Amino acid sequence: MTTNSLSHAFAENFLGHSPNWYKITIVAFLIANPLLLMTFGPIVTGWALLIQFIFTLTMALNCYPLQPGGLLALEALFIGLASPEAVYAEAHHNFTVILLLMFMVAGIVFMKDLLLFMFTKVLLSVRSKSLLSFVFLLLSAVLSAFLDALTVVAVLISVGAGFYQVYHSVHSQRLQASNATQLSTSDEENFEQFRAFLGNLLMHGAIGTALGGVCTIVGEPQNLLIAHKADWDFVEFFLMMAPISMPVLVTGIITCFVIEKLGVFQYGAKLPESIREVLINYEQEQQAKRTQKDKAKLIVQGCVAIFLIIGLAFHLAEVGLIGLAVIVLLTAFTGIIDESQLGYAFEEALPFTALLMVFFAIVAVIHEQQLFTPIIHAVLSLDLDQQPSMFFVANGLLSMISDNVFVATVYINEVFTAYEEGSISRDQFNKLAIAINTGTNIPSVATPNGQAAFLFLLTSALAPLLKLSYGRMVWMALPYTITLSTVGFLATTYLL
Repeated sequence: MTTNSLSHAFAENFLGHSPNWYKITIVAFLIANPLLLMTFGPIVTGWALLIQFIFTLTMALNCYPLQPGGLLALEALFIGLASPEAVYAEAHHNFTVILLLMFMVAGIVFMKDLLLFMFTKVLLSVRSKSLLSFVFLLLSAVLSAFLDALTVVAVLISVGAGFYQVYHSVHSQRLQASNATQLSTSDEENFEQFRAFLGNLLMHGAIGTALGGVCTIVGEPQNLLIAHKADWDFVEFFLMMAPISMPVLVTGIITCFVIEKLGVFQYGAKLPESIREVLINYEQEQQAKRTQKDKAKLIVQGCVAIFLIIGLAFHLAEVGLIGLAVIVLLTAFTGIIDESQLGYAFEEALPFTALLMVFFAIVAVIHEQQLFTPIIHAVLSLDLDQQPSMFFVANGLLSMISDNVFVATVYINEVFTAYEEGSISRDQFNKLAIAINTGTNIPSVATPNGQAAFLFLLTSALAPLLKLSYGRMVWMALPYTITLSTVGFLATTYLL
């Protein structure tokens, strides 16, 4: 093999199928950082590294941020912007979040049969599109308040994909029986309407995960981190967020009804009656095939779900340990005993867990170089009444283009440091913690970059089938972004 061909092979392997311009950009970052350090010092280099890392998050559709972000983090350690001990300290401080991602998300995977059963019954029993959209939004919000938003979106995708495949399979059989090569005009119109209908429900459900995710300690990964810093349990966290989260929830419900009734922002598509009949017939066939063993599994999953809710509500143990208990109970009583059957449940959570460790490396750089200290001091120098609303705005804007977990991690650590140093009181720390949590959870619905659950939906196999592109998701989220962010800001300003 020649040197040129070997170099070409290395270039092809680097960051896989990412666009060449993206690969060149990452290489340029890696080359520029040591030069910046020698020329301008660690502060400028630290800010450059932070901007570069945010860039990798915004380009998550081209390449999962773990690889390019991880390279930047490794370089930061190599050139001395942070130490391995500082990264370990960050991970140690946030061990409860790591436990949550490792065990709770995996545990809910074994409960998907029950969740799929619930959503299927809802979709086929409610005929009003506005009411159905409301139910999907509210059910997703409630589930996300007790489960992980990413898992709830995974269930929504499974439900949508299941109905799409059922209808597609039935019509494929009809085409074969009639020797036709394509759908009739009326069938094609119904099919397009059906795809729009499913897309509407998925977007309402995704928004619902944000509405519920902001409310409780387990709704989003950063919630647990913030609760850990503030020493809040499940119930206390809910009560602290309620002055912001409850008005926002009501606003989300009203927005859902209004956009469905007006049919704006590509909402309002209804389920054609011919397709409803196809889906109902299929569900009846599946119900007839359901064995006693299948019914027993659903009962077990329901009982474990009750245990999960009680365990979280009364904080019987750390959230991750409750998740581990869920895994043990569900697998033991549903016959899952082989290691190969367990492994797939951890596939969704562990990549994001690894990415979170990269977050901690970047946070270590911010801490050791004190990058955010001037900004935090500037905000903290404002009147006490202005600080929460300004934190809401700052966190919200950055979460729209970056990842809300990263933004919350950075800000809560800086505010906690200010509290430990005596710069702010405990009451003011509580208010700022609430503003950080709501600011990162609510405005982040604006783009798929802001929330992992939205990005998961965009990158799913179902999204292209339903024509849920990046631009369409941003457009469909826009009315929610405006109303929820406005109410969140007003509530932060006047109710905290």
